[in-house]
Amino acid sequence: MREDRITDEKLATYFSVAQRALDEVKIITPKGSHLEIVAWDYLDMAKRYFSDADYYYREKGDYVTAFASLNYLHGFLDAGARLGVFKVSSNELFAFEEGG
Repeated sequence: MREDRITDEKLATYFSVAQRALDEVKIITPKGSHLEIVAWDYLDMAKRYFSDADYYYREKGDYVTAFASLNYLHGFLDAGARLGVFKVSSNELFAFEEGG
C-alpha cells in the first residue's frame, strides 16, 4: 500500500485532530472590537470547513476534498492563533507556540 494515500484511518485521525483543535480554541479579543469580528469569522469558517469535510467524506466519498477541507480548517485556526485572536495552548494541534 502506498504511504501517500488518503485512507479511512488517516481521515479519522485528521477529523479527530480537527475536532480537538476546534474544542480548544478560545476567543480572547476585546468585546465589540474589529478583532472580535475577525475571530468569530475565522472560527465560523473553520467550523464550516469541518462540516464540508464531513459531507465530502461521508456523503460523496471524496477523500481528497475532505482532506483539503480539514487542512483549510486548520489554516484558519492557526492564522487566528498567530494573529492573537485565539488562545491555544497545544503546539501539538496548532502551528503556534504560546509566548513565541
